[in-house]
Amino acid sequence: MSRRTDSHKAVWAALLANTAIAVSKFIVAAVSGSSAMLAEAFHSLADTGNEVLLMVGLRRSQRLPDEKHPFGYGKEEYFWSFMVAVMIFVVGAVVSFYEGVKKLLHPHPLEGILWIYLVLGVAFVMEAASLTVAFREFKKGVGEEGLWEAIKTTGNVSLVVVLFEDSAALLGLVIAFVGVFLAHATENYVFDGVASLAIGFLLAGVAFFLAAKTRDLLIGEAARKEKVARVREVLRSCGHIEGVGDILTMQLGPDSLLVTVNLDFDDDLSARELEALIDRLERSIREVVPEARQIFIEADTISAKKGKNSPR
Repeated sequence: MSRRTDSHKAVWAALLANTAIAVSKFIVAAVSGSSAMLAEAFHSLADTGNEVLLMVGLRRSQRLPDEKHPFGYGKEEYFWSFMVAVMIFVVGAVVSFYEGVKKLLHPHPLEGILWIYLVLGVAFVMEAASLTVAFREFKKGVGEEGLWEAIKTTGNVSLVVVLFEDSAALLGLVIAFVGVFLAHATENYVFDGVASLAIGFLLAGVAFFLAAKTRDLLIGEAARKEKVARVREVLRSCGHIEGVGDILTMQLGPDSLLVTVNLDFDDDLSARELEALIDRLERSIREVVPEARQIFIEADTISAKKGKNSPR
């Protein structure tokens, strides 16, 4: 199964869950007057819109390379994921801050407490199911690295977005439950406003992390160290190579990688032998790093000694 298929499955699961949850939260927020519930409703609304943006990014990133974009459209997914981070902050965090401050300034009793608890419980189950799908799909692409290191270095940003959205949603539900419970138990309805502010800070933190992650990918993040190590091992194990220079990589998309290497070849190789060797190296690199779609091999020493530029 391709990584794009993994991403589609996780995004669809999150979209269906968040749509149902957002509708139920808005209804209960209107009945109960809870700021924490209203903040959670806008949180789920933002998440629903986010899944739509992720689907747009996934679809547009699959377009074939053309004259204007010879390396393809893989980074479309990163752009739309960045827009998701902006939306989480604007629609989720800012609204939560606003509702929290309003409730602190004008606290009022809550209505329909049982409905609040029911919706929070159902939402928790649905968000947990969505997170389970996203986590399972993400784990498929994790190598020997730890989970946190994989999150920081992966190019499959759509899955990272869903993971953080669902994790924040679960934590937000817990915060909303605690706020509503304390407000109801103590009849101090300031707790409801404090919960809304806490949800706002949570969403702001997630938004800034995802923005930083997608920014790195947009400006050209390198592949994981383990993949670079695989490429270097292939090059070092090949005969007729006297030295391996720089190995530069850049994520062009979740399953598309640019690889450029600088090699010092054996001086005795003929031009025909050099071409055959470079072709063999490209095949070997793709065997250990299948997403290496664009490979450029430059023989600087050959170029200097034979007066012929040989990039591949």
